[in-house]
Amino acid sequence: MNVERGFLLLGIIVAITTPASGQEAAPAPRPASIIAKGAEPIPDFTGNWRHGSLPWFEPPASGPGPVTNTSRLNGVSNYDRLVGDDANPILKPHAAAIVKKFGEISSAGITFPNPANQCWPEPVPFIFKHGGMELLQQADGITQIFNEDHEVRHVRMNESHPAHVTPSWHGDAVGHYEGDTLVIDTVGIRADRPYAMIDLFGTPYTNALHVVERYRLIDHDAAKGALDRDEKENWHPAGIRIDRNYTGKFLQVELTIEDDGVFTTAWTTTVTYVRDPADWREIVCAENIHEYYYNKDSDVPRADKPDF
Repeated sequence: MNVERGFLLLGIIVAITTPASGQEAAPAPRPASIIAKGAEPIPDFTGNWRHGSLPWFEPPASGPGPVTNTSRLNGVSNYDRLVGDDANPILKPHAAAIVKKFGEISSAGITFPNPANQCWPEPVPFIFKHGGMELLQQADGITQIFNEDHEVRHVRMNESHPAHVTPSWHGDAVGHYEGDTLVIDTVGIRADRPYAMIDLFGTPYTNALHVVERYRLIDHDAAKGALDRDEKENWHPAGIRIDRNYTGKFLQVELTIEDDGVFTTAWTTTVTYVRDPADWREIVCAENIHEYYYNKDSDVPRADKPDF
């Protein structure tokens, strides 16, 4: 298997259970009260959420969308051959050339390194590759905890970006509520780093990357279009596929991504989650860094001295 080898080398097998068909997953414990802004209630997103697909981005209903896989298996993305569509018009020529190069490597049966399989922090929006996400709401911030490699993201609420942002692994993220929607705006995502890519096709980014996420709780009817597009495009591993008869609330994240250094236009995509009924097992990428399939060690981050 291609990129997923980065997890197989850990010697960890993660089993995910799903509710029986038509049943709603047991809701996560709710906070004592929902944060309110004035008299307007704030939607309650707190809890564990999971999406069930790889490479994970859901194409939009219309308009510019993400790079998708030209290699197909049983009609959907072939996760063992990640050959990005370098003809996607969102890509500027130099970016298309990078995607094409990575696709040629994968077509040859070689797993090229990326942040996930080399145990590096994952930038936004690559970080949504993680199947599980815990979202914690506080009055002054949002904390996101992802189910692999101890990745934690912090969002400041009702603040502005500083005039001069110091680039960081996850960027400077600020949020606010618009009615029933949580909006997170992120800039300053570090591009001067190993494996600077926003997806599993090697699509690059620059310091100009700007990502806006819009989080909403929706019902099955509202989620159906995105789930259908996801079903046609992405691979759904056994055990983590979303039950199409799930009757609970879905958490849908709509992303708008722009980067004048890479893309010809802004483009959109969605990631749709359900409540995660399974306990999370600890997954630590660097416990065993030896890649059995290439007989070498992964390029995990190293420090000669503490950085704090």
